[in-house]
Amino acid sequence: MRHTWRWFGPVDRVTVQDAAQAGAVGIVSALHHIPTGDVWPVDEIQKRHAEIKAGGLYWDVVESVWMSEDIKTQTGNWKQHITNWQETLRRLSASGIRTVCYNFMPVLDWTRTDLRWETRHGARAMRFDLTDFAAFDIHILKRPNAAADYPDWLAEEAARRFADMPDAKIAALGRNIGAGLPGSADGYTLDQLLEKLRSYHGIDRARLQQNLIDFLSEVVPVAEEVGINLCAHGDDPPWPLLGLPRILSTEDDYAHMLKAVDSRANGVTLCTGSLGARQDNDLPFIAKRFADRIHFVHLRNVTRDTDTVPCSFFEDEHLEGGTDMVAVIAALLAEEKRRLDAGLSDHQIPMRPDHGQEILDDVTRGAQPGYPAIGRLKGLAELRGIERTLSHPNYGII
Repeated sequence: MRHTWRWFGPVDRVTVQDAAQAGAVGIVSALHHIPTGDVWPVDEIQKRHAEIKAGGLYWDVVESVWMSEDIKTQTGNWKQHITNWQETLRRLSASGIRTVCYNFMPVLDWTRTDLRWETRHGARAMRFDLTDFAAFDIHILKRPNAAADYPDWLAEEAARRFADMPDAKIAALGRNIGAGLPGSADGYTLDQLLEKLRSYHGIDRARLQQNLIDFLSEVVPVAEEVGINLCAHGDDPPWPLLGLPRILSTEDDYAHMLKAVDSRANGVTLCTGSLGARQDNDLPFIAKRFADRIHFVHLRNVTRDTDTVPCSFFEDEHLEGGTDMVAVIAALLAEEKRRLDAGLSDHQIPMRPDHGQEILDDVTRGAQPGYPAIGRLKGLAELRGIERTLSHPNYGII
């Protein structure tokens, strides 16, 4: 695989040179400062390429071209936003980009209740606590009829949790859950979040799923034309939140999307951490089933408190947690060999060590939550070790 590293631009406290020293050969980045829905300016695209080259690496993957809520709901300026998305693909292709990641999660993207939860050995990790989330939804956000979305036992536990919750924890939950995408300027106050939720009134799972297909029907032909592979990131966590549907949470969800727009340019970002929060997602099998449509990989592991859906979980070390990372990597390496034998130009799949625990000096560096230098370096080293072993010419199995 091609080892890449997410970089949030000049504001990132982990530099491109740090990424190179960690073993990455490519960078995953985006123009976070460009307003959602706008066309990315050519000069800004070139500037980001130059910033990355100055650190010694190349811009391999865009993550992400932001998806406006107008596109997801098919309201407001959604048609113009799709036109702008198409033009951004053309400009990115002209600059040399061949892989673009996106997601279709409504309102909130990845969602955690604690961005720096202390693990058993003192590292800091991101955590989703189901009871804390229910307490936020019912008692802090006060979403209308929120309690009806939770089983009685959980609503009661959330009420007890909230009754004992200090003001600082209440404020932190609001900040953490309403933070939006890492590296973006989007974030929500409680009132803004409620307003965003109201914009989805009448949009159920089937409608949102169709809106995704409608979007792909417009942008995939452009991606084919300009030689870009699009790859959809899964829901994180992979179940409905705040009364909103989620449509890329399971193997069946991905199968529906890939069949509806049956083009190799319509592909998958295989995120083992996102999908791995559900016990019923068999990640090695998913990697094999969709192998020819996987264009980007996030390797990350989570440990679930229970095997229920939904559940509480935290982001564990890359080789710990519920996903058999050796089996996943073996499936990906087998697909790379198939592509190479078939003479495909995109036979090498870009992979990045997704997230990472804050360890050692990470704790004081103050990097983007989930994106520390040393924690990701450790994860990448472990993942590279598995890959090198499996593909060894004498002792490997690929």
